[in-house]
Amino acid sequence: MIVDARAPTRIDLAGGTLDIHPLALMEDDAWTINVAVDITVQVRLTRARRGFAIVSQDLGQKVQVETLDDLPTGGPLDLATRALRFSQPKPGLTVTLTSSAPPGSGLGASSALLVTLLASLDRWTHRSRSQEDLVATAWRMEAQSLRTLTGRQDYHAAVAGGVNAIHFGLGGDRLEPLLQTPKMRQALEDRLVLAYTGQPHSSGVTNWGVVRSYLDGVPATVNRLRSIAEVARRMRDALRVQDLNAIGELLAEEWTNRRELANGVSTQAIEKVLLVARRHGGVSGKACGAGGGGCVVVFTRAGAKKGLEGALRTAGFAVLETAIAAKGLQVRVSR
Repeated sequence: MIVDARAPTRIDLAGGTLDIHPLALMEDDAWTINVAVDITVQVRLTRARRGFAIVSQDLGQKVQVETLDDLPTGGPLDLATRALRFSQPKPGLTVTLTSSAPPGSGLGASSALLVTLLASLDRWTHRSRSQEDLVATAWRMEAQSLRTLTGRQDYHAAVAGGVNAIHFGLGGDRLEPLLQTPKMRQALEDRLVLAYTGQPHSSGVTNWGVVRSYLDGVPATVNRLRSIAEVARRMRDALRVQDLNAIGELLAEEWTNRRELANGVSTQAIEKVLLVARRHGGVSGKACGAGGGGCVVVFTRAGAKKGLEGALRTAGFAVLETAIAAKGLQVRVSR
């Protein structure tokens, strides 16, 4: 038996950080808006003669052991190790992991890879569970591995695909699909440019500092997060009526608040991307994820996308040509 699975990563447009527990419970009506993109992660499970092997093609890492207890914790394959130990497959399994996202991209690739691996192992072990349970397990496992606070939006984008407003409330997480026709998604896609700064980011430290300041009641942090929450609600409303011009204005407002949440959210490379963008048809932009490096998403004027992509390449940045992924997690079994 062979199990092949793939899932998209995501661009977060507004409301990031609010998906970190317990912020959403402390801010009424908290939403995060994100877009699944076809920068994908892939998992393949194949039978082996004995033991267990984990191979990460993009990291160039491999571990091979006889039993699940022999799998080492820590290091770049820690999430995969924990997923196998949780799922308890029988010996005789090779796991191959691939991500097309740049390292530290801020696109939620490691989260997408984890939830894809868990879903693949469910199919391998003939386990059935809900999307809610799958997301919750992945979220807890990542927090356990990283030993810091983690959010949940990445898993939802990977599993569901499309453009979504995600609500985090007392009754659990709720997805509201937006721009559900190909024409609607194409209109947004034509206005988005994604550039990689060349600097990997690490979200854990930034997120912990923000949450701690919020819980300590630091006025500046509380006020900025509340402004971010308000922007997310307005962006949801704008997308519901397909008011794309409003998206550019709201993205600028989101970044104005986000870049002041903590030291290091913005960098010289991020600011240079935004400067080049403003000079070549960009309306606004923001760092993806927690910032500090990784990717920058830019909202452009109508018809300016190709020219802006060329200007960014000339300035030395990698432009990630991508489309909105209408479908989320897909798992296929063959024999």
